[in-house]
Amino acid sequence: MCFSASASFGASLVLSVIGVATIKNTQHRAQIPFASIPLVFAVQQLSEGVLWLTLPNAEYITTQKVATYFFLFFAQIVWPILVPISILLLEKRNAIRITQKALTGAGLIVGVYLGYCLPSFNVEAKIIEHHIKYSQDYPAAFRNYGIVLYALATIAPPFFSHIRRMWMLGAAILISYIITAIFYEHYILSVWCFFSAILSVSVYLITLEIKGKYEVNAKFVLLNQNVISGKKND
Repeated sequence: MCFSASASFGASLVLSVIGVATIKNTQHRAQIPFASIPLVFAVQQLSEGVLWLTLPNAEYITTQKVATYFFLFFAQIVWPILVPISILLLEKRNAIRITQKALTGAGLIVGVYLGYCLPSFNVEAKIIEHHIKYSQDYPAAFRNYGIVLYALATIAPPFFSHIRRMWMLGAAILISYIITAIFYEHYILSVWCFFSAILSVSVYLITLEIKGKYEVNAKFVLLNQNVISGKKND
């Protein structure tokens, strides 16, 4: 994140609280991957907090490397896979599921590719002008394709969901990406991940909406069962 270790650790703590509350909103196992997003962000922000503390000290080089790879693992591999899959699991409409499966495929492709690149090429984290910059010596030939697939996997899925509030999450992520790309071009991984982490509040609100619909449907089913049972007794 672009401020300090305390900001990263503070964000991690807040996200952990939001994450626990979000998990408690789940009514079905299929909702858990989506509800776990704030907790995953909390772990990622924790790793960047460790980087803030260790990067100025050469004697912590091993910890620096571990934290760098840990952060990039979430940023480049987990997110393009988790986001589309978690939203796909919430979708019940077959027509929309086809689109969500295609976006999940895009996420799997870029996630696997970046999963190959991360241990295969040199990566480095540096503090520059109060920001953490991640440098990756990945093949330039596939960079643009990777950016497109990553954007499709992490930004597009919320716009193709039947859940009413989901589009707001997609719009917020898109806006945060544009702001980051314009004002923090060289620190986009760090800053965008932080902005997206803040948007975990939206994930909590969406799970509240899902929980409300689930409870309404459960009451409706129970009411019908009582009516049917009453008719049989008559």
